[in-house]
Amino acid sequence: MFAYIAKTLPLALLLGTCLTAPAFAQTPPQTIPQRIQVQAQADVSVAPDMATLEARLWERTPAVAQAQDTQTDPAALAQARERLETRTGELIRALEQAGLDKQAISAGSLSIHPDYVQAPSRQGESEAPLVRTQLERPISVRIDALDRVPRILDALTQAGVDSLDGITYDLKDRDAVSDQALTQALQKARDKAQLIADTLGIELGRVQNVQENTPPIFAPRMAAMRADGMESKAQVEYRPGEITIETAVSVDWGIAE
Repeated sequence: MFAYIAKTLPLALLLGTCLTAPAFAQTPPQTIPQRIQVQAQADVSVAPDMATLEARLWERTPAVAQAQDTQTDPAALAQARERLETRTGELIRALEQAGLDKQAISAGSLSIHPDYVQAPSRQGESEAPLVRTQLERPISVRIDALDRVPRILDALTQAGVDSLDGITYDLKDRDAVSDQALTQALQKARDKAQLIADTLGIELGRVQNVQENTPPIFAPRMAAMRADGMESKAQVEYRPGEITIETAVSVDWGIAE
C-alpha cells in the first residue's frame, strides 16, 4: 500500500501544478495609461451679413353669428381671396422696385381658418361670439445687404402688411466661422496640454485621440418687430449685434519616454 502511494504521489503533484499554472499565466500585469487628456472650448463672435424678414398679409370675410350649420358665404370668400392675391402681387412688385431679386422673395401657401370675434354686449348681456374666415399668406424676404433693411421695411409698411413677424440675422458662410471656432478650440487644447507637460517636467508625445465634444452651436439672432404704428415717420435704428458660434473638443496626448 505504501508503495502504491509513493508511485501515485508524483503524478498528483504534477496534475495540480498543471491545473494551477495557467491561472497565474492568464493574469497580465497592470499598466497605467501614459497620456494627457485635456478639454477646451472656444467661441467666435462675428457681425451678421444677411437677414431674413417675415411678414404676413390677410383678408377676412364679414363676421356673422356663430352657429353649427354656419358656412362661409362662397361669394364673400372669393372676394376676400381676390383682395388678398391682389395685395400680394402689389407687395411683391414693390419689393422688386426696392431692389430685391425675385429669388429673394418667397410668398407662402394660402391658409384659411376661422377667426372668432366677441360681439358687443347689449344691456349688460353678452352676445354670442361672431365668426369670420381669415385668409392669410406669409411673405419671406432674404436681404443680402443689411444696409438695405430700412428701405425694405419701408416698402413692406407702405404696402400695408398686416404683420411684421421680425428679422432673423444670419451668416452667408457659416462653415468658415465654424472652422475658425474649431481651430481656436484645438489651439487652446494644445496650449493646455503643453502647460501641463511643462509643469510636470514631461514631454508630450503624439496625439492619441481627438473628439469634438459638441458640434458648433449656431443660433441666428432674432429681432422682434410689430406692424403697429406703421404710420410713424420716426427714424428707426437697426442694430443686428453679433452672432456667436461655440464649439468644444477633447484631445489625448501620449507622454514621450
